[in-house]
Amino acid sequence: MAVLNLHHLRLFRAVARDGTLTGAAQALNLSQSALSTQIKSLEAMLGHALFERRGRGLVLTEAGRIALDHAESIFRTAEDLTATLRNTGTARRPLRVGALATLSRNFQMEFLKPLIGRADVELVLRSGTQSDLLRGLEALAIDIVLTNLAPARDTSSPYLVHDLSEQPVSLIGTPSPPGLASRSLVDLLGNEPLVLPTPESALRASFDALIERLSVVPKIAAEVDDMAMLRLLTRANAGLAVIPPIVVRDELNAGILVEHAQFEGISERFCAITLQRRFPNPLVAELLDTFEFDHG
Repeated sequence: MAVLNLHHLRLFRAVARDGTLTGAAQALNLSQSALSTQIKSLEAMLGHALFERRGRGLVLTEAGRIALDHAESIFRTAEDLTATLRNTGTARRPLRVGALATLSRNFQMEFLKPLIGRADVELVLRSGTQSDLLRGLEALAIDIVLTNLAPARDTSSPYLVHDLSEQPVSLIGTPSPPGLASRSLVDLLGNEPLVLPTPESALRASFDALIERLSVVPKIAAEVDDMAMLRLLTRANAGLAVIPPIVVRDELNAGILVEHAQFEGISERFCAITLQRRFPNPLVAELLDTFEFDHG
């Protein structure tokens, strides 16, 4: 049985980080041909190609991404052993999570809660635009994307979309002035300043369809593409927010904000996006299998 050569792993990690044989060979003070031979030896031992060429550079295959994760873990453990014996034998599995920058932080924390604080898990959290996150997913730099914007799918789509939760949407604001709860939804929508999601969001599209059916012309105080900012504007009494209660759950529980009305037929869909992979990260399946959202 072949024994894993840590020297090969160190060279492989250098190439993975640089993206070229030339640059890595220069940094390692090796010839390019010698480095290439070492990488091929590692690939032969593992039984998988670790890189594929794109243009003038090298990108990791799926097997290469997994090998890099393990290599990083091995070298981190070695560094820990040098510094202290306290963490000897503790292996952390990384899970790279991408989340839409505008997504509710409360929802993200609820989804990740089963893994937070676990000694065997290292969470790597990234936020960004939907397009950037999906590119990271396809490049295997991200294991799972959390979003409220499900991508379009057809027979050629590489994405797997997992529905996580469908949250109700309400009209939420500060407790004052009193008497708002006794007014009709149409009255509130037509006469109170509103803080709305931006027009490109799915939630806004549903809201616009509703006010058209109700023949209401809204008084828009602000349009916001970030749920955290929408929450802050609502707390500052900028207007009544069209928002899922989960986004402001803490404020509702504390009485800082109140739910003035609920929308029938409007909801916010939360989902996770993954890729069909030969070597899936087992932590992804663990989260998807155990996730149960508290709607209360």
